[in-house]
Amino acid sequence: MTHLVALRLPKKIRDDVDEIAKQEGKDRSSVMRELIALGMAEKSSERAVRLYSQGRVSAWKAASLAGVSLWEMLEILRSHGIEAQYGLRELEADLAAL
Repeated sequence: MTHLVALRLPKKIRDDVDEIAKQEGKDRSSVMRELIALGMAEKSSERAVRLYSQGRVSAWKAASLAGVSLWEMLEILRSHGIEAQYGLRELEADLAAL
């Protein structure tokens, strides 16, 4: 189910969205939905990385929050320069949470 959401955008952003829409042969709403989905994925990933680096969630939970597999999350952590602390204790806790 979709919901109508109205928002105000600076002219520059609206013009950029319109340019992308024109180049891709899409309407403005489709491009906006794609951009919001990409932004949400990025924000979820950033949040998961932050919580993991603070020791507040396990790698498995971080992956779940980011909407990616455990292996993808470990790669994301690596790309942020965060060494994964995933040992037997973390594996057992993740398996118990299933």
